[in-house]
Amino acid sequence: MPRPARFRPALSRRARLGAATVAALVTGTAVFGIGQATAEHSIPRTDKEIPNLTQVQDKIKAYYGDTVTEDGEHYASPRSNYAHQVRGIESKARGYLSKALAGHGRAGKAKPAIVLDIDDTTLLTYNYELQVGFHFTEESQDKYLAHTDMDPVFGMDRLVNWAHDKGAEVFFLTGRKEAQRDWSVRNLKNVGYGVPLDRRHVYLKDKEHPPPYLPCGSTCSTIEYKSGTRKHIESLGYDIVANFGDQYSDLRGGAGDRTFKMPNPMYYLP
Repeated sequence: MPRPARFRPALSRRARLGAATVAALVTGTAVFGIGQATAEHSIPRTDKEIPNLTQVQDKIKAYYGDTVTEDGEHYASPRSNYAHQVRGIESKARGYLSKALAGHGRAGKAKPAIVLDIDDTTLLTYNYELQVGFHFTEESQDKYLAHTDMDPVFGMDRLVNWAHDKGAEVFFLTGRKEAQRDWSVRNLKNVGYGVPLDRRHVYLKDKEHPPPYLPCGSTCSTIEYKSGTRKHIESLGYDIVANFGDQYSDLRGGAGDRTFKMPNPMYYLP
């Protein structure tokens, strides 16, 4: 994703249901057609460049195969187009990792590792998004995570556990704040991620006490924070053979042999 324009603090960490959302529904990128608003040119010239909010929400629900339980909870369907797209990406990743991990058996080579984002890469936020009407706030996220486990992204728990069994060290690298560590680890464990989930393997953003390996400290952009942390992981003797994320800001900045972009039409993180 091209480096996006900065969003005003009122939008918090996520830009909701704008032009980039509609583009992502179709292509998984923030690229629009000629004359339409993009993340880089976010001030539309006329109302015709702005997608209808209700129609965008309806398309998102259809893409995820929205399923509503008797108690009104919303869940994505394992038979949805979203699930189908995710499984295609996972299949390519498994094929690649089968070869990449086999090539690390020689003595003296750095230990292979994979790095994964959490929200909408390993854990699916769809139910939370519907509960809050696609309007993210730190308060609503805290309330949700404290008491509710998100489902795993379809098939990602199996892919991660398989890669670990094949010899890959697994690291989770998320923009969630450090105060959400216990909830995040509980969730990953409860839904089947059978890999080490200690502080050496799960990295969260700590603005109050940023680690010394991040020169940008508490002011890091997403790209700086994530790429800097990946470089730190590699400095510990690992070769990151694959990096998974649902945002392009999860994947840019180097320190990783190959990237896998997971689909996410719900929000956009610069």
